[in-house]
Amino acid sequence: MYTAARSSPFGRPGMLAQAYRQVSVETSIGSASPYRLVEMLFDGYMEALAQARGGMQLKQIEAKGKAISRAARIVDEGLKAGLNLNDGGSLAADLRDLYEYVSMRLVLANVRNDESILDECVRLIEPLRQAWKDIRPQVPGELN
Repeated sequence: MYTAARSSPFGRPGMLAQAYRQVSVETSIGSASPYRLVEMLFDGYMEALAQARGGMQLKQIEAKGKAISRAARIVDEGLKAGLNLNDGGSLAADLRDLYEYVSMRLVLANVRNDESILDECVRLIEPLRQAWKDIRPQVPGELN
């Protein structure tokens, strides 16, 4: 007799959900515009910080560490790496400096298990995330 908690011939339910999410993300990335990719990075960053907060509150050290690591990778390998420092002028340089600061703060939040530092990291990036969402109507080819 099959129950939801046990494995099926197709795998455990949790693994199936994870596989579905991975395929969904990969499909979204493959068809996303550059604008949408940055939007996804901002959203993923905020989601990772929420997961890190949950890990802290529930004393789930591994989950907290993975979530903070994911947020840091989004900042370093996504947002910061995507800057055009040659053509972006002082704005790109300022964003690079902000992203480097946020990365340092994320490491400290992890080491100190400090939710207030996570709050700071949200406050620093949320205005950029909102501004990015606000320009959507002005981006050619993007739907409102």
